[in-house]
Amino acid sequence: MPHKVTLQPSGHSFPTAADTTLLQAALDAGLTIPYGCRNGACGACKCRVIAGTIDPGGAPEHVLPAAAAAAGFALACCAKPLSDLSVEVREVVGQDDIPLRTMPCRIHELRQFADDVMIMRLKLPANERLQFVAGQYIEFILPEDKRRAFSLANAPHEDDLLELHLRLIPGGTFTERVFSSMKERDILRFEGPFGTFHLHEDSAKPIVMVAGGTGFAPIKALVEHAIHSRIDRPIAIYWGAKNRKELYLPDLPQQWATAHANIRYVPVLSEPATADAWSGRIGLVHEAVLADFADLSGYQAYVCGAPVMVEAAQRDFLARGLPANEFFADIFSYAAKSAKP
Repeated sequence: MPHKVTLQPSGHSFPTAADTTLLQAALDAGLTIPYGCRNGACGACKCRVIAGTIDPGGAPEHVLPAAAAAAGFALACCAKPLSDLSVEVREVVGQDDIPLRTMPCRIHELRQFADDVMIMRLKLPANERLQFVAGQYIEFILPEDKRRAFSLANAPHEDDLLELHLRLIPGGTFTERVFSSMKERDILRFEGPFGTFHLHEDSAKPIVMVAGGTGFAPIKALVEHAIHSRIDRPIAIYWGAKNRKELYLPDLPQQWATAHANIRYVPVLSEPATADAWSGRIGLVHEAVLADFADLSGYQAYVCGAPVMVEAAQRDFLARGLPANEFFADIFSYAAKSAKP
């Protein structure tokens, strides 16, 4: 029989089974509370049980002393409910609630999905997790205080590995290393999470998402978070590339659209090769949106990619009625200190 957990002071509540930790149940309900490891090692998810009884789950004594446990404190990543609960804990409601961290990581996987696209998955040290909001990015810390920034392509509920989509930039010191000499099990350091790009869940408006090239990475994170959080607002996804090979995960967005009635996927190629045998949409990706939507006044737009694409989309979407405060963008600039990549 599931138990009801109510968080204070927010008043948010959710059901949880007796074999599910408070942290996991909150995340499954689309609510986020602070955490850093998910296994009792850091104490970041400490909360106080105001009413009800729990199984503390073997919280380590050095993290949760006996006196604190006797006073009602618990670790949300260890504790499981034995009854309905009222729990005092601070909720994460935005990026400002998540502290920046500098962390080492190990390359868990490198897989090339196109001539110039590599998907990298990173493993954090044991007992460590990076808390972030879908749409944020991390910065690799390189020699001579140089940095390179990449959007996280996974949603926060899937944080065992961090996923990045890297495009090879000719002359780019970091990405050329990724494609030529970097290998699995190499150690890197990064800081994060950064960025204000995120899904605005307090709105009921239908959503248009536009990705250019590896701008698909943060869009992927947003969509997977929306699916996990059971957000059923209509979502139209437009992914633009030069040719068919540059749509490097072609089946994934189609799988979303097939499995979820509220999601629609439109791939767009600007210069399809003859060998592509392309029968889909051709042209600039944001112009495909304009062809499908005569009036954007009732929508939100999330746009990720190169500056020229983002700027054109902003100009033309606003001209089509989109409110300026409903345009959200992640610009992949290759010149700034925190360039992508």
